[in-house]
Amino acid sequence: MASAYYEFYRGSSIGMALTDSLDELITSGAITPQLAMKVLQQFDKSLADTMVKQVKTKTTLKARPLLGNLRTYRLCDDVWTFIVKNPSFKMESNEMVSAPRIKIIACKNGDAIEAGKK
Repeated sequence: MASAYYEFYRGSSIGMALTDSLDELITSGAITPQLAMKVLQQFDKSLADTMVKQVKTKTTLKARPLLGNLRTYRLCDDVWTFIVKNPSFKMESNEMVSAPRIKIIACKNGDAIEAGKK
């Protein structure tokens, strides 16, 4: 059965560290490639579930007039990708946070994907 969860968390620092560790274990013969794939699929599921269940912070995104704007947006396979230049975030604590560029990836969670298959 294929994984019902997106794999983009594998590109995070913890995902890259996990992948590197699994590669070393495969190379040394300590685990099989099939076991490594099962570990990565569980990582995808666990991180997606954690994001849904435990991350409760809300923020408001604003592109600053004349400076900030939506540079790119794309929809592919039910995954939205937005690249915003010079955004400002207003956190729940009213703290303002700025960045030169951000990438937002929005997708259905695993439950929504599974429901769509039925």
